[in-house]
Amino acid sequence: MRANLVRPRVERGHMGKQATERRTLGRSGVEVTCLSLGTAPLGGLFRHVEDDTAIAVVKAALDAGLNYIDTAPLYGHGVAERRVGAALAAAGVERSSYVLSTKVGRLIVDNPAGDSDGYADAPPSEAIFDFTPDGIRRSLEESLERLGLSAVDVVYIHDPDDYEEQALKVAYPVLHELREQGVVKAIGTGMNQSRIPTRFVRETDIDVVLLAGRYTLLDQTGAADLLPACLERGTSIVIGGVYNSGLLADPRPGATFNYAPAPPELIARAQELERVCQAHDVPLKAAAIQFPLAHPAVATVLTGARDVRELTENLAMMEYDIPDALWDDLAEVGVHRYGR
Repeated sequence: MRANLVRPRVERGHMGKQATERRTLGRSGVEVTCLSLGTAPLGGLFRHVEDDTAIAVVKAALDAGLNYIDTAPLYGHGVAERRVGAALAAAGVERSSYVLSTKVGRLIVDNPAGDSDGYADAPPSEAIFDFTPDGIRRSLEESLERLGLSAVDVVYIHDPDDYEEQALKVAYPVLHELREQGVVKAIGTGMNQSRIPTRFVRETDIDVVLLAGRYTLLDQTGAADLLPACLERGTSIVIGGVYNSGLLADPRPGATFNYAPAPPELIARAQELERVCQAHDVPLKAAAIQFPLAHPAVATVLTGARDVRELTENLAMMEYDIPDALWDDLAEVGVHRYGR
């Protein structure tokens, strides 16, 4: 284990114009921009995306100065990785100019009757959980083949909810060895919950946690256990799911929360937050995307985009000038941003 590192409290006022500001992932030396690109939509999550559209999104993100792209075998059962690789090749950028992460823990196998996991562009296949040493190494090798690259910078253990002990005691040592060998620069886990990642932070030597949906305007459960642990251990957090799969993007009946229909009480709560934002002439999306970055353990906010328009909107929301008074008023209704 590396020595504990307590980070100083970060005081911030307005959070605009910071999409390309860089922060370091733990002690890895890997620097990422405060806004980064998630690629689940580019694998055809819920609806088809053209290859050219996906490639355009990645190139537009790089052109905008974003340097961090996250992908995974699950996203389109390999389709997102292939599209990211094609986009990087087409962009012709230096390998050192961007940071790329993928995930291990699932293998994509051919199966005409397989479950597409909601990815419209997935080939006839299924994603099989495999946290064995051979499975971890094979997953990474197959990702590199799809990406057309010799290395990625960051590797996450992906969704080990039902494989907690195996992930900690079997999969993690493989990634630790790969990092020690210089094959990857940073390692971590990526999940939609905070309890197991908190164990990883306490019991292993990971650099970063990708936490989706548990530190948002609607759900701050990660603040109770994971965020304090990361501060204590000097571990960084990548925040995904800031719109909670849609409810904070458009809080209306029929909106989704955690990829399922949102219950009426959560819709009402999101609408309450939207009214507070409207009183300050601030879009709810802007508050949602900027909310996590005040916490000193948070390195970047990871947002997906299925076309260039969505990417452009996320950039604008990240750069929207938000008055301190809005965060004060949100605190009055129970949303306590770090430092307020």
